[in-house]
Amino acid sequence: MNPASVGFQCPEEIADARRTVRAPKRTTGVRVAGRRWGTVTLVLVAVNVAVAVATAVSALLAGGNPVSSFSSPLTGELLSAPVLVDQGEWWRVVTSAFTHASLVHLALNMLALLLFGSELERMLGKARYLTVYLVSALGGAASLQLFGSYLGGVVGASGAIYGLLGAFGVVLVRQKQDLRGLLTLLAINLVVSLLPGVSLLGHLGGLVAGAATAAVLLWARRRTALAVAGVAVLVLVLLALTFGGIR
Repeated sequence: MNPASVGFQCPEEIADARRTVRAPKRTTGVRVAGRRWGTVTLVLVAVNVAVAVATAVSALLAGGNPVSSFSSPLTGELLSAPVLVDQGEWWRVVTSAFTHASLVHLALNMLALLLFGSELERMLGKARYLTVYLVSALGGAASLQLFGSYLGGVVGASGAIYGLLGAFGVVLVRQKQDLRGLLTLLAINLVVSLLPGVSLLGHLGGLVAGAATAAVLLWARRRTALAVAGVAVLVLVLLALTFGGIR
């Protein structure tokens, strides 16, 4: 017997009690950040930052300014432009969404991604949230291909970010919540999109695609097959609009 604060305890009883007590789980900083911001959101931020570092290194090696992405040869291989995609360089539709023009451009997009993306990831779930993000990026590219008549390159995750805002609006409508704050933010950002050097077409395309994707996913609810079919149709339409005119 072992002495206790009150009376005595049997060693076998102490051993049994210890086996039933769960050891506290050790939590790393990565896990804490993942719970706070969302795993998918953090991965998307990490990919964007990694591409920014790679373009900066490319600029340095070429003797250019690492702060300006357009002085990087790598950016020239990743950016999107209607004429380049028309020539069959299809990968630019994807890679341009992870390349940014400057540190300020990157910082603003990543801040918006953390703020709105993490909330949307919590509302929709990881898979559906990632679907909205990627389809929104494709929507921005489709808009550029359809209506863009310039030769200059376009970079940035802004189309996908606007898609998240569009999806967020659809979720708020579904939940019958107040839209005034979101609409005010969208109005301000659309005015900013009219400034020189900002891709209004990419923003609008992403906004519409993100809202449409969220509408399909929420309409399908838990019917996975229906959700997959609906998103697949939307993606096929966007792909046709993006690459239909390629020679």
